[in-house]
Amino acid sequence: MLEFDKKFEPKIGKKGKEFIENSFSKLKKEKDSESVGYYTLPNTTTTLFKQIEDYIQNNEDLQNNRIKNVAIIGIGGSSLGTKAIDSILRFKNHSDINLLFLENGDPININYTLQNVDKNDTIFIVISKSGTTIETTSIFKYILDRYKIDLDSNETSKLIAITDEDSPLWQFASKYNISKFSIPKNVGGRFSVLSAVGLVPLAIVGYDIKAIISGALKFEEEFFARKQNHLLTKAYYYYKKGKDKPINVLFSYASSFSYFNQWYVQLWGESLGKFDKKNKKVGLTPVGLVGSVDQHSFLQLVIQGPEDKTVTFIKINDFETDIKIPDIRLENITGVNYINNHTFGELINAQCMATLESVSEAGIPVDLITVNNLSEANLGCLIYYYELLTSCVGVMFDINTYDQPGVEFGKKKLVKKFVKEA
Repeated sequence: MLEFDKKFEPKIGKKGKEFIENSFSKLKKEKDSESVGYYTLPNTTTTLFKQIEDYIQNNEDLQNNRIKNVAIIGIGGSSLGTKAIDSILRFKNHSDINLLFLENGDPININYTLQNVDKNDTIFIVISKSGTTIETTSIFKYILDRYKIDLDSNETSKLIAITDEDSPLWQFASKYNISKFSIPKNVGGRFSVLSAVGLVPLAIVGYDIKAIISGALKFEEEFFARKQNHLLTKAYYYYKKGKDKPINVLFSYASSFSYFNQWYVQLWGESLGKFDKKNKKVGLTPVGLVGSVDQHSFLQLVIQGPEDKTVTFIKINDFETDIKIPDIRLENITGVNYINNHTFGELINAQCMATLESVSEAGIPVDLITVNNLSEANLGCLIYYYELLTSCVGVMFDINTYDQPGVEFGKKKLVKKFVKEA
C-alpha cells in the first residue's frame, strides 16, 4: 500500500523515548475517551454505509441515470478532502456523474461553476458542521433562488444536507423533508473526510467508499498495535526541531495531488498553530508543492534559502496509465535525447528522487512516502496517516489540536460588520 522511507531519524535518548511513550499513551487515551471521533470513524461506518446504499437505491434519478452532476456546497473541511480524493482518482472512475465544488464566495467562480448546470440532472449537497457557515449558507440561498427550487415540492429530492444533528441546517432539512446525514459531534470539520462529509458524495459518483475505509482501518490498527512507530519518531522530530525548522514542505510528485496538498495545509495549519498549555505560541507552517512543476520555482528557496524547512516527498510507484516519450530526434535539440523511449512515469519519478537527493545533500531533512498505486484503499491510508501525524504532533506540543479559536475571531468580526451595516 504505502512505503515509508525514513531518510531522517532523530537521535532519541532515554528521555526522548519516555516522552514518545508518554505521548502515545495520551493519544491512546484520547482515542479511548471518544472525545475525538475521527480515530474511530474507520470502525463505525457500517450504519453509514447502509444509509448511503438506501439513499442511492431509493433515488429514482440515480437509478435511472438521470443525474449528471453532484454539486457540493461547502468550504474547508467540508470539501477539501472530497476534492482531494476525486482529483486523484478521477482517471479511474468511469461514472458519468461529475463532482462540482462551490466553496468560496467568489461571484465569478460561482457563476462559472454553475453555467452549464441544470437543476433537473443535479444533486446539490450542502455541507456545514455548524449549519451556519456564512459562505455555505449564502451559496445555498443563491442556489435555491437561481433554480427556483420549491421547498414545498418534490424538488427537495435534489437536495442533501450533511451537518451535526440538531444544527440549524439539520432542523431546516427536517422541516422540508430533505435527505440528511449526520456528522458525529466529536468529529471536527478538517478531520471529517472519512465521515458522511466525504463518503456520501464519493459514493454517489461511483467511488468504492468501503475500500477507502478499509485502507484507513488497516493503518489505524497497525499504528495502535505499534507497527507504525516511525510516525511517532517523525512527530517527535517535528516537535524537537519546531523552532529551528518550523516549515514543513509536502512535495507531491503528481499533478493530481494539488488538492491533497491543500487538504494537508488546512489540517496542519489549523490544527497546530495554537497557544500551548503554558500560553506560548507554537506551530508549524505547511507548504504544499507539486513536482516537477515546483522544481522550477520553490525548490531554489528550499535548497539555498534559510535552513528552516523539512521536506516530505510523495512518489507514485505505478501510474497505471503511463505513456512513452517518442524516439523523435529534433534538429538542434539533441541534448535531451537520452529520455527517448522512457515513460513519463519513469521521468517524473526520476525527477522526484533526483530532487530528494539534492535536497538531502543540501542538509535539509527529508523523508519519502511511496504510494504503490492510486487506489481508494491507498488514499484512505494516506489520509489517516496525516490525520494521525497531526494528532501526534499536537499531543507533543501540548495543545488542543481540534479547536480553531483564531478562525472564530474573524467570524465574529464579520458578523458584527454586517449587523452594524444592517
